[in-house]
Amino acid sequence: MTKEVSILPIQSVYSIDNHMITATVLHEEPLVMKFDDVLNEEECQMFIDAAVLRLTKSKLVNKEESQIRTSSGMFFDENESPLITKIENRISNLMHVPISHAEGLQVLHYEPGQEFKEHYDFFGTGSPSSHNNRISTLIIYLNDVEEGGETTLPRLGITVKPVKGSAIYFEYFYNNQELNELTLHSGQPVIRGEKWVATQWMRKQRIREGF
Repeated sequence: MTKEVSILPIQSVYSIDNHMITATVLHEEPLVMKFDDVLNEEECQMFIDAAVLRLTKSKLVNKEESQIRTSSGMFFDENESPLITKIENRISNLMHVPISHAEGLQVLHYEPGQEFKEHYDFFGTGSPSSHNNRISTLIIYLNDVEEGGETTLPRLGITVKPVKGSAIYFEYFYNNQELNELTLHSGQPVIRGEKWVATQWMRKQRIREGF
């Protein structure tokens, strides 16, 4: 079978606006990578401070609450602050997808016992959103978790521990649907402490106007 080309050019270091991000390949196809130093400590705290008073109970893509996802979360508006604009542009450059294809940045908060059970980020063929499907995900960890809260991709045997400022990236735009389905993933229950993450999803086609 012909190897499919990834969205992201694979490098060990990405220099974006004088911000150095180091990278480790965890799996090649589908591409899964771990990034270090996506955000610095101050940026992580600014994200948490900006989100904490805007949290509501998380819902699934269909707007329904579910025990699959028991966190709290919120979405930032595009360009709502200089911080959001700066980070969105950094993420867009890192993910190698134009900012016009980006959904709003989401922040999620998990308390002990809360989790996000196994799921896909892409939309199924029956979903109205599948005509402009998601193609890649970046999950940025905004704090160190005392225990638990790992991101797992069980079909690939990958487990990533939350470390402040680091991120996990994976993509699922492949013509071979079996590769996309290997990106099944979960956020394991937090055992001690709390977990804060910022998530960016990219779409196949433009969803923002004016970019």
